[in-house]
Amino acid sequence: MKPSNISYFFLGLATVITASAVFFWMRHPKPDSKVAAASVSPNQSAEIAPNQPGLNDSPTQQAPDQVLADPGVGASAVEPVELIGRIAQAFAAGDLAKVNTLMGKDALDPQTISRLKALFSNPIHLRQPDGIREVGELELNQRSRWAIQLDGPQGGSIFVDLRRVGGKWSVEKIMLPSSDAAEPSGLIDSLSVADAFIQAVLKQNFDVARAHVDAATVSDAKIAGLCILFEEGQYQLRKTKPLRSMFQRQDTVGYLANVETRDGKQSAQFAMTLKQKTASTNWIVSEINLDQLLADYASRVAGGDLYYSPLIRNPNGGDTLALYFEFDEDQMHQRTRRQLEIVGLILKSDTGKKITLSGHTDALGTKDYNNDLSSRRADIVRDFLINAGVASSQILTVAKGDSQPRRPNVTEAGGDNPDGRRANRRTEIYLDF
Repeated sequence: MKPSNISYFFLGLATVITASAVFFWMRHPKPDSKVAAASVSPNQSAEIAPNQPGLNDSPTQQAPDQVLADPGVGASAVEPVELIGRIAQAFAAGDLAKVNTLMGKDALDPQTISRLKALFSNPIHLRQPDGIREVGELELNQRSRWAIQLDGPQGGSIFVDLRRVGGKWSVEKIMLPSSDAAEPSGLIDSLSVADAFIQAVLKQNFDVARAHVDAATVSDAKIAGLCILFEEGQYQLRKTKPLRSMFQRQDTVGYLANVETRDGKQSAQFAMTLKQKTASTNWIVSEINLDQLLADYASRVAGGDLYYSPLIRNPNGGDTLALYFEFDEDQMHQRTRRQLEIVGLILKSDTGKKITLSGHTDALGTKDYNNDLSSRRADIVRDFLINAGVASSQILTVAKGDSQPRRPNVTEAGGDNPDGRRANRRTEIYLDF
């Protein structure tokens, strides 16, 4: 073969190889960007049961009725977050076949199937960066609920209940958002009510939180106090096991709410009891124990003084909000102003709500001076609320002087008690709702 012919031969061969490479590259499926965006953390190795068909298939082109005709037994995982991560990926990718396979026939009743088809009729977008949220435990270490949070026009959340059998987690139930506002969501159990109450407190939505409690046993002051504690203490629900099941009875359940500071450096807890009066009525929060939360708040925010708390017991029964003052002062510090901003929001939401402001002093000084000082302490709180937009007709003020100390002004030996006096310099807020 002549040299020129050899050159043409190799040039042609290179062209054929290049064309073949381009052809196969174009045929190869590319990674789905939506799946990548919804994936769990790279350091979490998935342990989805390998005997489940179709887990790694690309999105199906079949009609929804064909896809949902045979759900199979569902997938399982050693860690619940792994399974929820795969389910979230499938929703984000618009892969109904994979959702069907991961869920299994036990979780897909006719109503859920109908909602699935409606949901997949439009693109599905997960909230970023918090597309997955653990709600809490339905049963200690055996059943848990997770939320896949949606963004965009759909909004709402997909709730997935998981059960643990033989050391692996699988889907027990799925609750999808409905486009029909009149259609019930199906979330009416004790865990959903406990979560809805805490979410309302986190958002400082007093009226929504109040709608989930028994007004006879959970005072308005306790709800407002919890709003203040969350805001001032900068608490949020803990990412893992935020609501832990303490006990489960037919009409009474208990949850331990795990919270942490926004920087994740400090954790605290409070307990909630919920009751269901009859099988046909909703669960309501019947008791809230804030002892541990108040102790953490005191250690971080109130200088270690547990008595220097925004929520105190009223001698006449119930709970009362308290704002504190420095010695011989009638001016509020910044933390007190933020507390009052929350109270103001509650009052402005309903002009029918009224409060009584009760001013107090420690025992130093004459009776006349202390009566005048306690009056000024109540008045400055009133004026702040009025300037914030609260109607004056909603506020009543009274001056108590040093007549109602919370703690002794003197020690048992008769000496001065500065810590006791510190807790007595206050204005109390009675919520007369």
